[in-house]
Amino acid sequence: MAVSFSRCLVTLLPLEWLIRHRDGTQLPGSLQQREPATQGELPLPWWAAGLYEAGLRRQLLGLRRDLQPQRLLPLVRRLATSLQADPRLSTLRASPLLVPIPSWKSRANPLPPLLARQLSAQLQWPLAPLLARSRPVLGQHRLNRDLRWANQQGAFRCLVTAHQDPRGRRPVLILDDILTTGATACNAAASLEAAGWRPLGMACLARTPEHRRP
Repeated sequence: MAVSFSRCLVTLLPLEWLIRHRDGTQLPGSLQQREPATQGELPLPWWAAGLYEAGLRRQLLGLRRDLQPQRLLPLVRRLATSLQADPRLSTLRASPLLVPIPSWKSRANPLPPLLARQLSAQLQWPLAPLLARSRPVLGQHRLNRDLRWANQQGAFRCLVTAHQDPRGRRPVLILDDILTTGATACNAAASLEAAGWRPLGMACLARTPEHRRP
């Protein structure tokens, strides 16, 4: 399932606020950790271990400050089960390459690379650090939707083209800890597609629910 993400950026950037995403059922407070994995199609196909709120939000913020890999494993296993159950992925001739989103900060967010390593171990899908940052970006926490898209535009470069890599025929799956508006994921996917790779979408630890998005 190939998706033209360069075309996606042109068409979705001015209209992205009109898009409504399909999220899984929200469970309250203490039940958040038992919530099933969730997935959707816009602004690119995505899979998440849960919704970024309540207990899961506190857990991920805590792990950013004090990384404890064993505490991430239940989420990674839940995400792995969701990916394995999706026929779009389970019927592929070759397993996807896992491509973590790189950080530009000197003190990088430790969750995307840890997610990549643990998910690779769970699924036996190969890691492929194909992306690098082409420039610094602003922290996105306080940016609105349009500013997030502008902030991430052209922020990635691909380190190797698909034609230069013996694995170039394999599809790729982008990994990050949190998906909010999709600005980071879509720009990363556009960079990979421009280098000849075939992005399938994005897998993440948590998806920001619609009422919390900018």
